[in-house]
Amino acid sequence: MADFFHTLVTQRADLLAALGQHLLLSVVSLLIAIVIAIPLAIWVIPKPRTANIFLQITGVLQTIPSLALLGMLIPLVGIGSVPAVISLVVYALLPIFQNTYTGLTEIDPSLEEAATAFGMTRWEKLRKVELPLAFPMILSGVRTALVMIIGTATLAALIGAGGLGTFILLGINRNNNTMTLIGALASALLAIVLSFALRGVKWIRLKPFLITVAVVILGGGAFGVYKLVQPQPVEITIAGKLGSEPEILINMYRDLIEADNDNVKVTLKPNFGQTSFLFSALKAKQITLYPEFTGTILEGLVKTPQTRATSATGIYHQAKTAVQQQDKLTYLAPLKYNNTYALVVQRSFAKKYNLHNISDLAKISDQINAGFDLEFLDRSDGYKGIQQRYGLDFKTQSMSADLRYEALHQGKVNVTDGYSTDSQIRQYDLVVLKDDRHLFPTYQGAPLMRTATAKAHPEIVRSLNKLSGKISAADMQEMNYQVNVKRVSAAKVAHNYLVTHHLLGGEH
Repeated sequence: MADFFHTLVTQRADLLAALGQHLLLSVVSLLIAIVIAIPLAIWVIPKPRTANIFLQITGVLQTIPSLALLGMLIPLVGIGSVPAVISLVVYALLPIFQNTYTGLTEIDPSLEEAATAFGMTRWEKLRKVELPLAFPMILSGVRTALVMIIGTATLAALIGAGGLGTFILLGINRNNNTMTLIGALASALLAIVLSFALRGVKWIRLKPFLITVAVVILGGGAFGVYKLVQPQPVEITIAGKLGSEPEILINMYRDLIEADNDNVKVTLKPNFGQTSFLFSALKAKQITLYPEFTGTILEGLVKTPQTRATSATGIYHQAKTAVQQQDKLTYLAPLKYNNTYALVVQRSFAKKYNLHNISDLAKISDQINAGFDLEFLDRSDGYKGIQQRYGLDFKTQSMSADLRYEALHQGKVNVTDGYSTDSQIRQYDLVVLKDDRHLFPTYQGAPLMRTATAKAHPEIVRSLNKLSGKISAADMQEMNYQVNVKRVSAAKVAHNYLVTHHLLGGEH
């Protein structure tokens, strides 16, 4: 409990920001779903066949896994809040539409006849009789949709939309159960509070409620238009993938840029998501730059060159040239360390079977139970490459990259993939098997940005290039250890490195 309250106090600013993002995503999505579903349900009342078609469509949409839906939306609308809101609206449509339609069609026919006898028009019947009678049922559908939205919105963190999912992902990534618990509890409490708030709506009149909803929607739209027409300050948005290492690097980028350029405002988006998300966001101008690795560019982001370079310098120049020609992106000078893939085992396991190299696994392939990240399983420089170059074929299972070290530590798997600078290698005293057949290419990190931005802001390029050739593998592993195990903030770790290595003054 002491750790829980300590984390709650130290992370309160980040928690409040994430809570605000989560609340905004949820409320906006709910209002859009209400505006779509309720009028649609009213329109199909006289058309039972059409109503049944819409019920089937909204039901099918709800069966689409949320991650799959987000993945399908990314190529169409990019990443960030827009695909998150669209997916949340999709999941909210069914309960609102279904309850509205059911509430309006199950009204006592005698009341409908009485309204007609009084000479009411279709609109008057709807406004004065049908909607007030169906209101409790409609509100029940809205509450169901709200709870569903708040729970699903935690996945928005995977595509850079923020929210409480950021805490959950960070907790899993850093093996920090307290952060995961805080994110989950905050999400659950938000759902409970808002659900009770909506429950109280049934005690107010329908007309004021509808007017309030309309005012909120129109006010939000007007504010959005105002923000669009207002001149926006020039900003540099730096994003990072999930994990401590990208967060450390982007904090270094920010410190260097802001120290050299008083007129530049830098916004950080840590834990923005997977490689494909950031690459898409960069090309769509949703972010300005992010740290990427040479091997990742050649293996997954550009067409693979027919003749592959083998030296670190050659691999960097191939990656730089390919990403420039294909996507008009500029790849700045790389860091020193090589954060390549690695196969990792427990020290006791390595000692028992005399394991030093990856090829040594051949003699115990029938005893191997490997847990690999899904991306590693599917990469030519991952398990597929191991099968081809080493002739190995053993039992594997896919698991989250954040959980694989914990599974290895607990003995649930005996081999896993990792990166050479992972802090868990030191934390759990693990052994990295030597890549004796040179499968894994060099992975040196460097800032990747749009060429237009690099040309327009050469001063930013100069600031970032101060890291060229800096940071050893030992340095990065130690910094990851400080963040993941010692729980020092990534910003502080990054700043301390820059000051210690005379890349920055001591002020902060």
